[in-house]
Amino acid sequence: MGTGEPPGGSASGTAVALGLPEVPARPLAERRVSRRIQVGPVPVGGGAPVSVQSMTTTNTADIGATLQQIAELTASGCQIVRVACPSQDDADALPVIAKKSQIPVIADIHFQPKYVFAAIDAGCAAVRVNPGNIRQFDNRVKEIAKAAADAGVPIRIGVNAGSLDKRLLEKYGKATPEALVESALWECSLFEEHGFRDIKISVKHNDPVVMVNAYRQLAAQCDYPLHLGVTEAGPAFQGTIKSAVAFGALLSEGIGDTIRVSLSAPPAEEVKVGLQILESLNLRPRRLEIVSCPSCGRAQVDVYKLADEVTAGLEGMEVPLRVAVMGCVVNGPGEAREADLGVASGNGKGQIFVKGEVIATVPESKIVETLIEEAMKIAAAMAAEGVVPGTPDVTVS
Repeated sequence: MGTGEPPGGSASGTAVALGLPEVPARPLAERRVSRRIQVGPVPVGGGAPVSVQSMTTTNTADIGATLQQIAELTASGCQIVRVACPSQDDADALPVIAKKSQIPVIADIHFQPKYVFAAIDAGCAAVRVNPGNIRQFDNRVKEIAKAAADAGVPIRIGVNAGSLDKRLLEKYGKATPEALVESALWECSLFEEHGFRDIKISVKHNDPVVMVNAYRQLAAQCDYPLHLGVTEAGPAFQGTIKSAVAFGALLSEGIGDTIRVSLSAPPAEEVKVGLQILESLNLRPRRLEIVSCPSCGRAQVDVYKLADEVTAGLEGMEVPLRVAVMGCVVNGPGEAREADLGVASGNGKGQIFVKGEVIATVPESKIVETLIEEAMKIAAAMAAEGVVPGTPDVTVS
């Protein structure tokens, strides 16, 4: 860097406190205007925050196991949970599950219309139906609409590429965006004939490009709230990429009111990915954010290890805190200085920055310990000032 003063320095060696840059409060686009429904206490659509859903993997009839998984999902930040109801035993379990769940329960119904009525009677917050594989569904819409309206239970019209109505497959040849949209809107029209519009829609496909095009067309043709999902997205890595790409494209255009990331992984992982997608798009207040370099030949410390250990040590922290873990003198000091808390490492040592100022230089073996200690101090100070967890710069008056 030569003999000149580094940015943020001075002849006297006093650092300039630059502080954390403001994170833009606004998302990339205005939200699409949609009607609002209530899934239990959770509003969906109509400008309500985008909610995160998941689905249990347990046998629903096993009430204990299902409630345990719902509790784990609730702890991970899930706001709405869906449970499968393929049998009478599952339907019989719904009243207890709906009553004891800490978050709204949606019953997922396929093949048997009678389970729709069972779910409504059980007190479920909503019911998902897949018209393409419910026998004689069209003939039961009037009854379903009346039961749902009387109970104040919304219906999700959930169209899937893998179970599209045979009539539409014959018309389009495959599950095109147009076929998915036509299926959803046709079924909505059947409910509308009976005055029922407490509906949200999903048109899921395993191909993100097809899925994005389907939702764009759907958003242009109706004002129902939309449930986003890439169905059968795959194992954790592949499914995360597919979901992030598809959700990012749509949410950045203001399309989408609730999301479910579908992964071949534990349901809590779906929630974690979903929350991170929303935080990255400023659709949800950011919480803990680790800024770490990818490492390169300039790095003089094990950045991967440091970042993993700091992340593990701060797991569960809810306050809006940006922590920079950097490995060399090129970008390290600048990134660390601009974070709430950070380290710029080199030559077996680390300069610890808090709010833009160097507070200590510690050996590499003490970096993680020091960062965690300082993070706890910052969190405690935020709590004392009344900063609301998970909400940047918002205080309780």
